[in-house]
This record gives sequence, structure tokens and C-alpha cells, in this order.
Amino acid sequence: MLDAAFFRRWMSTAAAAVDREAARLTDLDSAIGDADHGANMQRGFRAVTAVLEKEEPGTPGAVLALAGRQLISTVGGASGPLYGTLLRRTGKALGEAAEVTREQLAEALGAGVAAVSQLGGAAAGDKTMLDALLPAVGALGESFDAAAAAADAGALATVPLQARKGRASYLGERSIGHQDPGAASSALLIGALAEVAEAAA
Repeated sequence: MLDAAFFRRWMSTAAAAVDREAARLTDLDSAIGDADHGANMQRGFRAVTAVLEKEEPGTPGAVLALAGRQLISTVGGASGPLYGTLLRRTGKALGEAAEVTREQLAEALGAGVAAVSQLGGAAAGDKTMLDALLPAVGALGESFDAAAAAADAGALATVPLQARKGRASYLGERSIGHQDPGAASSALLIGALAEVAEAAA
């Protein structure tokens, strides 16, 4: 079973991953976006780590809801609302339970991803964060490692796609051949989840 401490570790591990990969995320974004995705995500997840250390929410749902609110208030551009919605809606779906199963998390994360799709109007194949998150949700029912592998594969699969949503869509065919930065950061988030689960096993 996964408790609030597990979810706090997930967020701090994600923050560390974003710190490590911030320059790469910005490089990806400089090709097809505003060249600020790495810095924005870094600022947002540092703020998440700080607020979780201060407030220490007592349930998994409360951890994600607080993290989501923090991302919305600190991350610029589209990433803040999208990542914030992902975590807040996932947290809401988890409800007030003190502990949840991997299967319950998969179901709740599915609700979070659906909310992101609704907010951004994107679907699979549009070269967005959904291309990493949708396969991850599908594989999370199997295992944490399967979810991380699916997210990584989904992020890599955005390279040959033409962007149909977001800033990159303005580039048309010139967006082909570049990995989507949102898919790359989403893969980091799911990878951090698998890392924490392995350490807890």
C-alpha cells in the first residue's frame, strides 16, 4: 500500500530528476518552443518540495492536490496549469484514503490525464505530454517499471510526429524530428514514481 510519505518521496524524487535534466528539457524546448520548459519545471518542483516539507499533508490525495496547486501558482506558460491539473485531479480521484494501491493510483492517474486532455484539447499523437502519460497509465496496472518504460517509449515516439497542439504546432512540419519537451518531463515524473516504488519494495 502507498501512503502519504510515499507520495511525498515521489514529488521530491521528481524534483531531483527535473533538476538533473533541466538543461536537456530547455534544449528540447528551444527547438520547438520558448526555451523555458526546464527552468519553469525546476522552479515549480522546487516550490512543491518546499511546501510539502512545510505542510506535510496526511493522505496521498492531499499530497498531490497541494503539489498541483503549487505548480499552478509557480510555473509559467502552459506547463503550470497542465501539470497542476494532472496532480490535482489525480489527488481528487484518490479521495481521503490514508493508503492506496497501485491499481487505485493507476485509475486516479487516468482521471488526471483525462483532465489534462480536456484542458489542452490534445489527444494521443498530437506530440504533447499525453504521448508519454497515456501509455504510462495503461501500463501502470501491470507494474511501476512497465509504466516508466511506456512513458519513456512514448516520449521518444514524439520525435517523428508533427505537433498539432501547443506552441510547437505553429512550426508545422518543422516540429518533426524533435522530441516534445512536455512528453520528456512527463516521462521523468513517471520514472521518479518507479524509482520510489523500487526503493520501497
